[in-house]
Parts: sequence; C-alpha cells; structure tokens
Amino acid sequence: MNPAESLLTRQRGLGAVALLVAGTFFMENLDATVITPAIPRMAASFSVPPVALNTGVSAYMLTLGMFIPASGWIADRFGARRVFASAIALFTIASWLCGHASGLGEFVVMRVLQGIGGALMVPVGRLVVLRVTPKHRLIQAIATLTWPALIAPVLGPPLGGLLAQHASWRWIFWLNLPLGLLALAAALLLVPDVREPDPQAFDWVGFLLCAGALLGLLSAADMLTGPRPAPGPMVLAAAGGLALLALALRHLSRSPHPMLELSSLRVPTFAVPLRGGSLFRMGVSAVPFLLPLMFQLGFGYSAVRAGSMLMAVFGGNLLMKLGTTQVLQRFGFRRVLVVNGLLNACAIAACALLGPGMPLALMAGILFVGGMTRSMQFTAFNTLAFADIEQRAMAAANTLFSAVFQLAMGLGVALGALAWHAGTLLAPQAAPSSAFRIAFVLVALVSLLGVRDSFALPRDAGQHVARGA
Repeated sequence: MNPAESLLTRQRGLGAVALLVAGTFFMENLDATVITPAIPRMAASFSVPPVALNTGVSAYMLTLGMFIPASGWIADRFGARRVFASAIALFTIASWLCGHASGLGEFVVMRVLQGIGGALMVPVGRLVVLRVTPKHRLIQAIATLTWPALIAPVLGPPLGGLLAQHASWRWIFWLNLPLGLLALAAALLLVPDVREPDPQAFDWVGFLLCAGALLGLLSAADMLTGPRPAPGPMVLAAAGGLALLALALRHLSRSPHPMLELSSLRVPTFAVPLRGGSLFRMGVSAVPFLLPLMFQLGFGYSAVRAGSMLMAVFGGNLLMKLGTTQVLQRFGFRRVLVVNGLLNACAIAACALLGPGMPLALMAGILFVGGMTRSMQFTAFNTLAFADIEQRAMAAANTLFSAVFQLAMGLGVALGALAWHAGTLLAPQAAPSSAFRIAFVLVALVSLLGVRDSFALPRDAGQHVARGA
C-alpha cells in the first residue's frame, strides 16, 4: 500500500478514532475533578484529616504538567499507536490500584501513575487525529475532541458526590476499568501507527527545565487553592517556576533539537490561540470552581443541588456543538473569536448577578448561555491553532499546545481561588455571596483581556478550514 492509499485508509476511520480519543480525554479530565466532593469520605477511610487529601489531588495535576512536554518525542520514537495504547493501559491499571489504596501514601503513588498515563494519553491522542485529519475536516474533528474539556469539569463534582454518598469513593476509580478496557481494544484496532521515521535525540536539559517550570507554577497554583495558603512556600514555588521557565525559553530558542519547538509561535493563527486562548481557558476553568462554592457557601444549597445547577452549563455546551461548524463557516474565525469572546466575558460577569432570590429559570438561563459561549470559543481556538501548521511540524506544535493548555487550566483554578480571596478582602463585612460576586467580575476581566489578541488576526484567518468544513 503506497503512502497516499495508507493516508486515505486512515482518514476513512477518522470519525471512530476521534471518538475514541475524545473518550480517553473524558476519562482523564473527569479524574481531575471527580475526586473533590469525595475527599471527606476518603480522608476518613485513610484515617487522615481531609486537608491531607489535597496531596492526592495535586499529584495528578502536577504529573500531567511534568510529562506532557515529553509526549511528542515518545510518540515519534515508539509510534503513536503503541504509546497511546500503553498510556490507556497504565491509566486503567492505576485507576484500579487507586480504588484499592489502603493509605494516603499508596494513593498518592497511584495518582502519579495515573498522571503519567494521562500525560501521554491526551497529547498523543490529539496528535493522531491531527496527523490524519485533512484541513477541510479539522473543525469537526476538533469539536469532537473539545467536548471532554467542557463536560468533564461540569459532571465531575456531582458524579463524585453521588458515588461517594450512595456507593463508595472507590467506584470513582473503578468506573474507569470497563471504559479503559474498551478503549484499549479500540486503540489497538483503530489507531494508525503514525510516527517520525528519524526522531531526534531526546532533549534532557529542555525536559528537566520545562518539567521543573510547570511543577513550580502548578504547585503554586495548587497551594493557592488550599484552605490556608502559605505565602512563603507559594511565592517560592512561583518564583522558582518562573525562573526555570525563563531558562527553559532561553534553552529552547537556542537548542538545535529542543524538547518544545517554538517556531510555531511565528504562525499568527497558532500564537493567538496560545496567548489569548490561555487567558480564556483560565477564565472558563475558574467558573466550575467558583460556582459550586458560591451555591453552597453563599446560597446555602446542598452539594447535590449545587452540582445539579452546573448541568445548565453542560446543556449549553451540547447545544452549541450542533451549530459550531455553521457559525464558523458563516462568520469566520476572527469575528467569532472577538464577538463570542466578548459574550463569554459578559456571561462570566453575569454570574455575579446570581442570587438565592433569583428565579431558577433565569439562573439556569445565564449558566446555559455561558456554556454555549465557552463551547464555541473552545472549538474555535483549538481548531484555528492547527489550521496553518504543516504536517511535519504538527507533533511539535501539538506538544507545545498541550503543555500550555494544561498550565492554563491549572492556573485557572488558582485564578478562581485568588479572585475569591480578593473578594473576601474587598468586602470583609458583607454577606458571603458578595465575595463571589467580586470574584466573577475579576475572572470576567481576565477573560476579556484574552479577546484583545483576536483583534490582531487577519480577517481571513483559517478561512480555508472554515470553508472546507
């Protein structure tokens, strides 16, 4: 079979591969959020205070950030199908072991293993889809890959609460077993073995600098979200992360074979989704963190009722998926990113208007519209980022995009915590809900800053992708 026939064969199975990769993304994203409401019961099972479980939560996120930079080289060296299938197997086995953990130390080790599997599963899966997707089908493929990042943070907390309350917290992890086994079988059957024929040498210096920078920044973000942030260690972690980031950027710009290739940043349609898109992702990942807290601490809702309110966001996500391609074809990427970005910032700011006396339908409507705007913006940014990237540069661009994506989502939760703390300082004597109102306004301003980069896009940015969809 010649290369053209081989590529055609892979493209025919693109829909099934994209759904498979999206399913593994969903598992990875869900495990990052589903554990939170089960922490009290897990702490009791391990005979430790609930605050100690923060280590298990952060270990997963930090491991993701550390190993994503190496994912592109590993896929090129060993083949995408082998790496993707191995990552699914490792993630599934680690999930089974997490559910059998008898102590906190054992649990943390298993979460690290889960994080390694997730760090390879997410970017390598996206790379497979990007390499076999023709440009005219890029919007549909990216839309399929986007929904886990939108749905999992919304479904995670209520699902975790229900399982912990009515079954056992261990089922949070055991649910991955049948899903993982099905995904593993499908990966071996469907995923093409795309790889670089002559991969470059591994950049150990770049890997250690990038991993250290992400570890420091995400550690600071994790400390900021804790119940009692310690200023000293938090500032030290942030300063160390920034220093290592500066060294990493210097090394990556000078190395002949860097861990993360920065040349893609010279492509405007890639640079804008990375810069402005990161601010957008920080804003939207702060919202699922703030909303349940506001509903419970500010409005007095139960955990189940607070979690169910997020289903309105989920509904908006799904509905927007039906019209994403048509909207981008009709208006183009630049106009959509500007107008929808403004609407997204307004929808976040509108959460400051929510109150216990507001009609339920109106509250759900505000959250529903917010879900629609975030879904549209996610797909537009993620599609445009790869619209003008050549196939030979796709692995490097995907690895860089994945690393920045993970960092932005992790810092988004920290943004929510920081905005909430700022609200309590600005309104110390007011009702608890007032601090959250201030927080949503601050988060909306950060999201608004992300729209600025979209104005710099050419009017015809990504036009060939939108018209061919």
